[in-house]
Formats: sequence, C-alpha cells, structure tokens
Amino acid sequence: MEETTRQKKICRLLQKEISDIFLLQTRQTPGTLISVSAVRVSPDLGVAKIYLSIFPSEKGKELLEAINANARQIRFDLGKRVRHQLRVIPELAFYIDDSLDYIEKIDNLLKQ
Repeated sequence: MEETTRQKKICRLLQKEISDIFLLQTRQTPGTLISVSAVRVSPDLGVAKIYLSIFPSEKGKELLEAINANARQIRFDLGKRVRHQLRVIPELAFYIDDSLDYIEKIDNLLKQ
C-alpha cells in the first residue's frame, strides 16, 4: 500500500522530533547512540512504528526494552512538541532496525 503525502509528512515530523528526544536522553549516557532510521505511520495515523539504529549494537536489546518501557513518557514528550501540528498523537511502537548489521554480515560473507 502506498503512503499518502500526509502520512509521509507526519513520518518526517515524527522522525525529526523523536530523534531530538533521543539525542537529549543519550547525552546522559556517553558511548551510546540511538538514531531513528525510519518511521511508518498507519493509514488512520493511530500507530507509528519507529525503527531505531542503536550503537553499540550489543546494547540494542537492553536499550529497546528500556525505550519500550518508557514509550508513554516519550509519547508525552512528543505530544508537547507536535501538539500544534497533530491533533492525535499516535501510539508508538519501537523496533530495532538491524539492516546495518545485516549488510555487515553479508559483507563479511562475501569477503570469505
């Protein structure tokens, strides 16, 4: 299914704002980097799937659990930032974007 222009705009807005939220949060934990690699919004704009790239990747699972545990707080912070652009703040679902690990794995296999 093709995303509408509105969905794309909302995805870009959410990606920027959630990235900013994580940037502020990761300043307290040196050596950790969380970036938002993609955001997908459902057609009714009720759910946003957020794909995260976490460095170092060994900490990925642990950090993802912490992020999911704090999803309500992140949604609240997001709501404060985008309340003038969006009427309804979507529910947030976080996933690890392991495409970089996958690319690295393929690369290593090709080098053998």
